[in-house]
Amino acid sequence: MTVSSAANLAGTPSRYALSNHRTLMNARSAGRDLTAITLVLCASLCAATAVLPSQAQSQTEEKFFRSLVLAAVERTRHTVRYDPAYVRIPYPAGDVPAATGVCTDEVIRSYRAVGIDLQKEVHEDMLAHRNAYPHNWAARPGNGDGTDTNIDHRRVVNLMVFFSHRGQRLPLLADADGYRPGDLVTWDLGRGITHIGIVVDQRSPGSGRYMIVHNIGAGPQMEDVLFHWKIIGHYRYAGLASR
Repeated sequence: MTVSSAANLAGTPSRYALSNHRTLMNARSAGRDLTAITLVLCASLCAATAVLPSQAQSQTEEKFFRSLVLAAVERTRHTVRYDPAYVRIPYPAGDVPAATGVCTDEVIRSYRAVGIDLQKEVHEDMLAHRNAYPHNWAARPGNGDGTDTNIDHRRVVNLMVFFSHRGQRLPLLADADGYRPGDLVTWDLGRGITHIGIVVDQRSPGSGRYMIVHNIGAGPQMEDVLFHWKIIGHYRYAGLASR
């Protein structure tokens, strides 16, 4: 064998080794790239998964408020005589006679139509946070614990405290665009009289503002009265979804 032939033979495995080394390095590089891509995809998936519950809750709440608005608008089809009389009613799910009621009863009935019993929820919150609620009527026998399931949930001031606790207390705005369908608004009518209504999704042809379903004496009406009186409360409550 010549020196040249020996060199060639000696060099043959070196070329194979170099080729294999390059192949291995490329594979490792590809593996690192694949790992990096996998990590990025995992991070993206985890981020997307983290957002989904919030999005799902938001969608659930919006669906709830659409149903609440429909229930409030439906109330305007009923004939109700304004009657603030104290009436003994069952508990839970109690209601005064269907042909009578006040402003709070329209809110209570609208919420009950979408599965929320404000009579029960207000009572339970009063028991848990008694000092947060007015004691103006504590002298009434009621339930013997300073509460009265016949009337507590039918008082605007009590609903204001309840919605502050269990829902969202929103800013008192002078801009009508800050009030959305499903919002609850309370007003001071003067002389210690308060009022409550529900913002619905139908706009006034005159002002373009969302109208209010309320009962201020003529039964449940849908009217453009958002800024007719001094606003003292602005809330949003979707039941358990808001807690």
